[in-house]
Amino acid sequence: MGDVAKDLTAGTIGGAAQLITGHPFDTIKVKLQSQPTPLPGQTPKFSGAIDAVKQTIAAEGPRGLYKGMGAPLATVAALNAVLFSVRGQMEALLRCHPGAPLTINQQIVAGAGAGVAVSVLACPTELIKCRLQAQSSLSGSATAAVTLKYGGPMDVAKQVLKSEGGIKGLFKGLVPTMAREIPGNAAMFGVYEALKQYLAGGSDTSGLGRGSLIVAGGLAGASFWVMVYPTDVVKSVIQVDDYKSPKFSGSIDAFRKIRSSEGFKGLYKGFAPAMARSIPANSACFLAYEMARSAM
Repeated sequence: MGDVAKDLTAGTIGGAAQLITGHPFDTIKVKLQSQPTPLPGQTPKFSGAIDAVKQTIAAEGPRGLYKGMGAPLATVAALNAVLFSVRGQMEALLRCHPGAPLTINQQIVAGAGAGVAVSVLACPTELIKCRLQAQSSLSGSATAAVTLKYGGPMDVAKQVLKSEGGIKGLFKGLVPTMAREIPGNAAMFGVYEALKQYLAGGSDTSGLGRGSLIVAGGLAGASFWVMVYPTDVVKSVIQVDDYKSPKFSGSIDAFRKIRSSEGFKGLYKGFAPAMARSIPANSACFLAYEMARSAM
């Protein structure tokens, strides 16, 4: 197999492992991010991550934690194949000669380039996922059975295409998606390589065991969210904003309104479940990728 084919295949396997491991955490993150700001004297719909889990299971059953997984599962092959294959091609371009190890700075550049490419695929996928995950928390009802707007991923896509400006509607939130993916992937791949070299004691990381890859992958994934979390909050509220009566005119307006009404802590809603997700999910992703890549 050629290098591109290997990266496509291993990236797909890694992405599937990441999604299955981390999706319930992601659902809670989006619910906390997108819940309406309570009026003065009122309490928020969810008091925290644990409360969001309890209410979700009570209203929708355990399946509610996996709501919206259809869209990323259907596109996980494309998303992670693009991410890892573009990163691989960027590495090839940045090497001074074939087989030469890359510096940490070069890995950061390769990660940023992969982030540009994956943003285009991630934006419509994220929009569909966020709409499905957030609809019960936006309904204003503890039980969402009567107020569900979307029947599934395809229904979201159909409704957006029909009533929100066609294809353009599926790319709502592209700017904050790129603002998340480019620096986030730059940080993640840079930290991943730096940790691998530290654990290996040098630039040759081929002999690292599974435990080292799990540690490096988990901490690299955490670095992604530390770098870009407020951008992800802005992306989520933009993508679930009502098309006919929008609260926000754009990303900057969303940032300002969140900061004005909730303070800087509003830009970190859902941070705990995001971090709780990122470590095991990215550990699984990088371990699956490395094992699949080395087996080819």
